[in-house]
Amino acid sequence: MERSFFLTMCLLILHQIDAAFWREWEMFYLPGGVQGYLLFNSLIIPVVLLGYKHVIQSSSKAIIFATVCATLGVLTFLIHSGFALAGLEQFHLPLSRAIIALCLLSSLWQFIEVRKFYLRHAVA
Repeated sequence: MERSFFLTMCLLILHQIDAAFWREWEMFYLPGGVQGYLLFNSLIIPVVLLGYKHVIQSSSKAIIFATVCATLGVLTFLIHSGFALAGLEQFHLPLSRAIIALCLLSSLWQFIEVRKFYLRHAVA
């Protein structure tokens, strides 16, 4: 689960860097503009990093954090797919699209790893 979490976490952070270029706060109509965007990231990034610590340590909270991280990856894909279908032109460059698609794939891998982790520890 550690590798899938690490990959998903890195892709989510890369997406947030890319999102700053595309001014994602405007797409979401975030109050405060870039300041609201930074506030959101200052809250969510530490949660994901703390989650990685729990996964590395195989703590009792690892499954919760891994599920949250994987869910963020799936939501990233779904939200941006919706934006693309609605005709928004942000995130149209190949690497932007690849990062979003890889968020989905790594999240699905992570969900599989979470299930394996759960089954291993549920019988123990």
